[in-house]
Amino acid sequence: MRSIPGIRKSAASGRTLATGLVVCALLATLAALLLPVRLFGESASTATNTVAFDDDGGGTVATRYGPLTAMDRDFVRKVRLAGLWEMPAGRQAQERGRTAAVRTAGDHLLAGHTELDRRSVEAGRALGIPLPDRPTAEQQGWLGQLGTASDDAFGPLFAELLRRSHGKVFGLVALVRDQTRNSLVRALANRANAIVLDHMTVLEQTGLADYGTQQGG
Repeated sequence: MRSIPGIRKSAASGRTLATGLVVCALLATLAALLLPVRLFGESASTATNTVAFDDDGGGTVATRYGPLTAMDRDFVRKVRLAGLWEMPAGRQAQERGRTAAVRTAGDHLLAGHTELDRRSVEAGRALGIPLPDRPTAEQQGWLGQLGTASDDAFGPLFAELLRRSHGKVFGLVALVRDQTRNSLVRALANRANAIVLDHMTVLEQTGLADYGTQQGG
């Protein structure tokens, strides 16, 4: 039986169209799978580029706890530095806070940074990281501002300075938790994450944090 040319051509066109639709569907599925990976990759890269850490030029060194990077060392130092000024600030809040919320924030800062200070010193000793023994000039200036503030001005200044400081370090904590391959540094970052979040919460609960000054502080 002879086939009719028009019908044969129509069937061939139909198969071509069906094949094209299948190919398009496969390409669309592949794009859908790859797009989130690309977007998340760009997001992670952007986040890394916006969190600053001080490079001591020592590169990455091997330790019994895993590789130790410049970012890891800077993080341990910054945890130590935070405690050197935030523990005295917490004591001032305990003594000078005019509200229970400010005094409670002082309690949390003192307890949290006492623990983190001990952990950072232990990590520094185990990893051979030289640690500071006094606050930076900027941190000393903040303590000076708190010390000379009037009783009425102390609470708002305390909440602003400490909330801003915790907000800035929170990004570094998250980055270290994500990227470090050193078990001691990771343990410190995990604990710091919980404590910094607790401190931010109690500082916000004072009702004195000025959110307009938090970014870039």
